[in-house]
Amino acid sequence: MLVGNPNAGKSTLFNRLTHGHAKVGNWHGVTVGALEGRAGAHTIVDLPGIYSLDGASMEERLAVKEIETRQGVLLFVSECENVARMLPLMAALTREGRSAVLVLTKRKPFERRGGRVDERGLAKRVGLPVYYAESVPDALETIAAAPPVRVADVPLTGVYTPVSADFSRADKLLLNGFFGIPFFFALMLGAFFVTFARGMPGDLMKEGIERFFGETLGGEAEKIASPVLRSFLKDGVLGSLGSVLCFLPQIMLLTLFLILMEESGLLSRLAVLTDPFFSAIGLNGRAVFSILMGFGCTAAAILTTRGLDDKRVQRRVILCLPYISCSAKLPVYLALSASLFQNPFAAVALLYALGVGISVAVALLLKGETRPLVLELAPLQVPSAVFVLKSLLFQLKQFIIKVATVILAFFLFSWILSSFDSSFRLCAAEDSMLAAICGGLRFLFAPIGMGDWRIAYAALSGLVAKENIAAAIAMLYGTFPYGAASAFSFAVFVLACSPCVSAIAATAREVGTGRAVLYAAVQTATALCLSYLVYFCLRGGAIVVLLALPPVLGSVLLGKNIEKIHRNRADNAQKIHRRHRRAGVVRLPHPAQKQGDQGQRQKDGVRSSLAHGR
Repeated sequence: MLVGNPNAGKSTLFNRLTHGHAKVGNWHGVTVGALEGRAGAHTIVDLPGIYSLDGASMEERLAVKEIETRQGVLLFVSECENVARMLPLMAALTREGRSAVLVLTKRKPFERRGGRVDERGLAKRVGLPVYYAESVPDALETIAAAPPVRVADVPLTGVYTPVSADFSRADKLLLNGFFGIPFFFALMLGAFFVTFARGMPGDLMKEGIERFFGETLGGEAEKIASPVLRSFLKDGVLGSLGSVLCFLPQIMLLTLFLILMEESGLLSRLAVLTDPFFSAIGLNGRAVFSILMGFGCTAAAILTTRGLDDKRVQRRVILCLPYISCSAKLPVYLALSASLFQNPFAAVALLYALGVGISVAVALLLKGETRPLVLELAPLQVPSAVFVLKSLLFQLKQFIIKVATVILAFFLFSWILSSFDSSFRLCAAEDSMLAAICGGLRFLFAPIGMGDWRIAYAALSGLVAKENIAAAIAMLYGTFPYGAASAFSFAVFVLACSPCVSAIAATAREVGTGRAVLYAAVQTATALCLSYLVYFCLRGGAIVVLLALPPVLGSVLLGKNIEKIHRNRADNAQKIHRRHRRAGVVRLPHPAQKQGDQGQRQKDGVRSSLAHGR
């Protein structure tokens, strides 16, 4: 079992031993569950980061449970810089005797900053074998036979030279709000511009893939004599694959940006900077990890919420995450905006910003108490080019596999239903089995000017995977035929509706199946209403909405902060009028006054009633 503080290099060692692909990153809370792998005849277990046996976060409690219930050798994984901090944990876990060794990681950057470790002297001082991470694969058999030990929590004088713990100049600059916030905002804006703007690398590569599938391969498919086979290849295979794979370059660029943010150590600085804002809306700075992960994959982001130290905060973050636009929604945004705008950059950026805004609004509505942020800053570093390339290629491979399996299978099935009638005769889409099945759903999007079964089917297919929506539009329409108001309203629905099946399953693992289904249903219903509202505003109703918004918001906020407290109607009931939740103040009458009031009421024969007002 790999045991150690967060961000100590456990998952990197796990991948080296098992040749696996566990998620690694230069930030706190990457591993959120026990992950098993094989290294020859041995089972390697990668555990979440832990500081002590009484850790507050869910991931720490999970790690403690695994350590207590499993048998085997403990590989204490520690950065060279933090050996002294690991000693109390090592001593606590080996107090009754346990087979264990110490593995030191991140040796080179530690020594570059002036630190030194005498591994032989350290082994004698603490009482267990010490290895550097790079030597563990060759010593695995020896490690597996390690005897039980009891680690001594002793000073490390003479065998360990630490580095300075002071903030560097770069840290002081990045953690200064006047510099850090504009800096991170400029980074994100630059990433979006390079990815989506007209004439930028993302746009140019997208157009190249579109021409390859549409003109080159599509032209060859047109030469096929059989109408069934021609339709199968052009509309079913090339249409569905090409309509999704053409967005691969832009997904690649956004994924590259997220990897660089993680590996450079900038992500943990962003968490510290944004903690005051997140605390004000009922979350904390750790939420930034999950939210930025949400731009890549909602399901993966939901799993990272185990790193939060409060179950209530975790539920609030999970409810906010579906509104963060994941990479699967990007093809839909681009397919809708590219049909209507010469330069889709502004429309896509607006949708991403709108998703963040809705998440903030949801957090405010669910606002509750939070714990203070306790977070270890990951070291600032220049990301390894080899590691970044491997991580990027792995993410792209996963996306391509998903397109080539789940999405292709789904749309081949869709092509059959949309190309044949109930007698399995080739027919137009309007007479197909799919039109008959989805015809009853056309009313759902009629309020936004699209009373068409095709749109209803496209939205339904997004419950499996959001990329399916773009492929369905390409297969059933070719080019989106509706106006800008309908397109943007439908994009808002895609943004706000229930996430894909994988994300719902991840939610069920964290909060239970019942809550997950309820969340998905409420989000989809809300998304429909929101799309109707957006369409109404775009068609000239914005003034009405602006006039109605202040009283609605006022009533919601007033109702959230003030609630009525009912009391018994007995004569001796206390006079509790109202309670202000935020202040937590309850006014009670003085006992003497209470007796006097009761006698007066009996004397006058007046029935008590609940007084109105504050």
